[in-house]
Amino acid sequence: MIAFLFPGQGSQKVGMGRTLYDEYPEARAVFDEADATLGYALSRVCFEGPQAELTLTANAQPAILVTSVAALRVLSKETNLRPDVVAGHSLGEYSALVAAGSLRLADAARVVHLRGKFMQEAVPAGVGGMAAILGLGQADVEAACAQTREESGAVVSPANLNGGGQVVIAGHKAAVDRASELCKQRGAKRAMPLTVSAPFHCALMQPAADRLAVELGRLEIASPTVPVVTNVEAKPNRDAGRVRDLLTAQVTAPVRWEESVQALAAMGVTSAVEVGVGNVLGGLVKRIVQTISVRPAGDPDSIRSLKDAA
Repeated sequence: MIAFLFPGQGSQKVGMGRTLYDEYPEARAVFDEADATLGYALSRVCFEGPQAELTLTANAQPAILVTSVAALRVLSKETNLRPDVVAGHSLGEYSALVAAGSLRLADAARVVHLRGKFMQEAVPAGVGGMAAILGLGQADVEAACAQTREESGAVVSPANLNGGGQVVIAGHKAAVDRASELCKQRGAKRAMPLTVSAPFHCALMQPAADRLAVELGRLEIASPTVPVVTNVEAKPNRDAGRVRDLLTAQVTAPVRWEESVQALAAMGVTSAVEVGVGNVLGGLVKRIVQTISVRPAGDPDSIRSLKDAA
């Protein structure tokens, strides 16, 4: 079995998608449709930046989605590779739903742009924070967060359960700092503050989830043609009626990536393609299971390599 994997926020970089746009009409059509849908030149932000503008959550989220879908369309045109199952990391779940035929590109681009805007606006700048805890088990990270909540009453909790000894925490900045210190006391190798615009995937994002639910309620959602392993449950879903609730819950719930990869392995996946910018997911998969090989498909050269290997 083969899985298509789609990256999330943090993968953005100036120039993303440019070579696909220049070389393939299928990719050009994706960027042009997104520009028309959003009413501004997202393609220019992707290709030319500046980095500060691309990194804004309201731009970064649709930029990653659109680049992923552009790569997907080229991959589908140039190779015979088709996924048996799809999954995406956080924002990448929207790309996965487009790949599974559950969401239309225009709808996904519009709602992801709003998702980024809502998440940005949910918490005033400087109030929230995130940190990557390396080399400490999930149970110890959760215990450190629980102790911090008990001490302060502030919000802090695991946000990304990435596997391979990497857990990202999110919440009030002071609480994240305190929980990071407790994690180091418990044996974490490192606790790295992350440069982010908001504390994603924690209770502070509830206002964003509430606003997003309204927008998701306006979308036409089809049944996925292949299973989508969701972030919230780390299980495959093919029920169109559950997609809205799962995407809404995803805003405040942790990304269960380690369990998602384990679920893919349990389904019989032995090969995966990381569709879009970068190779972060391939690195994570390698640390979680050794039975799934991951190849990139984010630019013309990597897609040609897949075509030659097929």
